[in-house]
Amino acid sequence: MHWRRKAIRAETTKTMTGALRLAVAWATVLAFAWFGKTWLGDLSQPWFAGGLFAWLLAVIVWSAFGVVHKAEDLAHRLGEPLGTLVLTLSIVIIEVALISAVMLSAKEAPTLGRDTMFAVLMIVLNGVVGLGLLVGGLRHHQQSYNLQGASAFLSVIIPLTTIALIIPNFTSSTADGTLTTLQAVTFSVFTLALYGVFLLIQTTRHSDFFQDADEEAEAEAGAGWTSGGAIAKHVILLLANVVPIVLLAKSLAVILDHGIAALGAPSALGGVLIAAIVFTPEAISALKAIARNELQRAINLCLGAATSTVGLTVPAILTIGLLTGQTVVLGLKPTEMTLLAVTLILSTQTFSGLRTTVLEGAVHLVVFFVYLVLIFSP
Repeated sequence: MHWRRKAIRAETTKTMTGALRLAVAWATVLAFAWFGKTWLGDLSQPWFAGGLFAWLLAVIVWSAFGVVHKAEDLAHRLGEPLGTLVLTLSIVIIEVALISAVMLSAKEAPTLGRDTMFAVLMIVLNGVVGLGLLVGGLRHHQQSYNLQGASAFLSVIIPLTTIALIIPNFTSSTADGTLTTLQAVTFSVFTLALYGVFLLIQTTRHSDFFQDADEEAEAEAGAGWTSGGAIAKHVILLLANVVPIVLLAKSLAVILDHGIAALGAPSALGGVLIAAIVFTPEAISALKAIARNELQRAINLCLGAATSTVGLTVPAILTIGLLTGQTVVLGLKPTEMTLLAVTLILSTQTFSGLRTTVLEGAVHLVVFFVYLVLIFSP
């Protein structure tokens, strides 16, 4: 009886926290809908601009944690790989909304999409994977996963990132890493098509690639108690947490653009901040999974985030560029291309065996720290 009362109290606390989170998020949306034009019209006072930024940042990050919690509830009901797919797509939708908001408000952010995608790849494939494998190796010595799933992710990530971030530097029709209209349209179609094929493989014919044996058994055992009503409830709550982030994205974009210009910070910092804001909750979820010795779930989150980011962000920013007439620069700088190539080779090497150790984690972290240094000292 004691454990049951404890579980009921924990569930009650979780529900109350979720309700408070939604109330704060939607109250902030209403506040900026009513007063936002006045507040954002004069950001000359650093303390005022900083206060607004801190407020929006706190609400958006807290709401992002709400998205993760609701997506994880769905994950337990849907099982793998649908569970982590819902979480990944929810986070990437937030990322696309933030990038779109900055592009539409700043009007002078040609490299923002590229910088954000590259930041996500570095943070997820090196930072989170490196720290996760280091922690997992220290705690569990060696961790196993489904090699076929990791290979499937990487077989899509490598061409998607090459098409989006490297090839634009070597086309002769345009300069400075941009694309022609024909290239932008066809590359968007190819990217979406490849990502769509991957989703079909992941969710239907070869869904077992993204499960380990224990997860598969648990999914089959738990399939009977999943109800349509429970799933619908969690989907509605998930959307209720996502929508405020999308609505507040434009206000945050205005302050972010003003702050980077006022501080004279590197332009790439905007992409790093967006990536960090969006993917911090998912990164924490992945690290918790590794600590519980659920490496397969962490791989689904990390490699899935990298795949979805490129697969959905590239078509989104190219479409915005074509519709608004903005220049979109996708090609990476030479040092960044080198880091991307090293990351892809290293990821292929890391996930080519059946088990991971501390060594792989340490190597990924070194590459991540090199990336951080190059942001401020290119």
